[in-house]
Amino acid sequence: MALQDEENHGRRRGSQVGRRWNVDRHRHSRGKNLLEDYFIPTSLYYDVDFRRRFRIQPHLFNKVMHDICNYDAYFVQNCDAVGILGLLPEQKLTAVIRMLAYGASADQVDEIARMGKSTTLEALVRFCQAVETLYTRDYLCRPTPRDL
Repeated sequence: MALQDEENHGRRRGSQVGRRWNVDRHRHSRGKNLLEDYFIPTSLYYDVDFRRRFRIQPHLFNKVMHDICNYDAYFVQNCDAVGILGLLPEQKLTAVIRMLAYGASADQVDEIARMGKSTTLEALVRFCQAVETLYTRDYLCRPTPRDL
């Protein structure tokens, strides 16, 4: 029995009796709002506002998003088993960027991206792994003795 529990530890098991219902976060409407606010050519806010709120230039954000989506399919929007579209890559990455830029918790970015805590934390871990893999050789160098 202990071995079976160990194998199942950390795996998602779907619906079970006694578990709480999923919270409807209206993620689709928030994703649409996020796109309209920042990511379409006639967006509500300017690039200056994006830079101030996310601490990154919009063109750099788009480049990183493109690279990470090509590296890890987790960030690409997919349909679930019921056929409902998942979160947009912009939602996942803006949540991660806000967490890193401001030191925000997963619960704090839920209001912005409409993502659950476990999804936000998984996106954070996968983002960090992708950045390390993709950009270490070119941008993340060890400090030189002079730097130290």
